[in-house]
Amino acid sequence: MRATNILLAVSLGTSLLAGCGGEVEVPPPQSRPVKVFTVEGPGSEALRSFPGSVQASQRADLSFRVSGTLQEIQVREGENVVRDQLLAQLDPTDYQIALEDRQATFDNAERNFERAKELIKDGNISKLDYDRMEAEFRTSRAALTQARQDLEYTELRAPFDGTIGRREVENFEDVISKQTIFRFQNLDQIDILIDLSESLVRSISPDPSDTQPGAQANRRVDAIASFEGRGDFSFPLDIKEVATKADPQTQTFRVTMTMPQPAEFLVLPGMTANVQVDFSKIMEADSAKWVPITAVQADGALEARVWKIDPDTMTVNSHPVKIGRMSGRRIEVTDGLYGGEEIVSVGAPYLSEGMRVTRMAKREQAEPREDEA
Repeated sequence: MRATNILLAVSLGTSLLAGCGGEVEVPPPQSRPVKVFTVEGPGSEALRSFPGSVQASQRADLSFRVSGTLQEIQVREGENVVRDQLLAQLDPTDYQIALEDRQATFDNAERNFERAKELIKDGNISKLDYDRMEAEFRTSRAALTQARQDLEYTELRAPFDGTIGRREVENFEDVISKQTIFRFQNLDQIDILIDLSESLVRSISPDPSDTQPGAQANRRVDAIASFEGRGDFSFPLDIKEVATKADPQTQTFRVTMTMPQPAEFLVLPGMTANVQVDFSKIMEADSAKWVPITAVQADGALEARVWKIDPDTMTVNSHPVKIGRMSGRRIEVTDGLYGGEEIVSVGAPYLSEGMRVTRMAKREQAEPREDEA
């Protein structure tokens, strides 16, 4: 019994010594969590959906070219009108008075100039007086023309067939020139705006006659639009415009696509659309891939490489690549990736050949403490 107690005490003491100062080998983790990035490719990743906003292809903000008091509004919001139809009228009284004054001044200057042309023949007036009367005649004629135009400008007419989208003023208000009176639009053709990243917009051109490589890809882009609550309908889209300057906030490029107004239901500006674009043929034509900068590491010979994941064994292996340009937090891989591969984007510096990994949950991130904002 005493011997048993002694052995127990010795074992306990050994354990304590090992815990306090002895070196104990800690087995390596069975797998390392990493963040995974899937390389873009011509498969299912090439079929993408983008939120789009609708606007009229032909639109204008209508305003008077002169100031005055709004006397009469002839149309209502949502009303369809034809070209040259009267939309609104300013009080013309002041402009009619100005026109009568300019007319009287012109008539007097015209009579004086006609007399001067007869008198100058016989030398009864000087050349200086003749030139002065001619100048007064031309000035009064120009003023009369301006007065007539100002009177015409008290009427606001439709520049093309369309719809009154919105009225910005009320009747009998005082308005100034260039102040928006109506938001006017033609809904026979509608535009849908989406935002694309640099890697996607690079191969798109709105000009079918363009001989650049982007124009060739443009003719192979298939895009369709669908609308909320009308998922059973889809409509083909044509590329109309491609912005050449990125948005400073999102670093994306605005692409405008167009389509005729659907016959099945009405699509209005301000509505949203879901745009599905097939980039497969573009991606086949462009072998370059864009990946996060953190996914590319240097091996012992300072050559670029990425860590590819074997989805069956969940192990990694080093894969050489060739790199090109950098854009923001991404880098171009010009050779070595074909699309569809899973590579490590976060955690690459801590990996070794054949190491087992696990995919880090996309939602995994540090949680703020209760006492933090």
